[in-house]
Amino acid sequence: MTVPEFDPTAKPGYIYEMMADHLEARIEAGELRPNTPLPAERRLATEYGVSLGTARHATQILRERGLVFTIRSKGTFIADENRRRRHQT
Repeated sequence: MTVPEFDPTAKPGYIYEMMADHLEARIEAGELRPNTPLPAERRLATEYGVSLGTARHATQILRERGLVFTIRSKGTFIADENRRRRHQT
């Protein structure tokens, strides 16, 4: 499955939520694989054409949804199915 390009003008709302939704779609499509690093927030900001604060907020939303996890001094990684299930309970 291919994820359409990110277009923050497609619908009204907060850009960080749209960015989080787009990243979630990329995770669900397998474009971002489990247990691999999520690109650094600075790189995501550049890739999506948003501020660093917006990229950080989007990453936090993904963390809250249980889609990514952060290991201090290592980075943020895509959660696998087991970790996602544990987060939902």
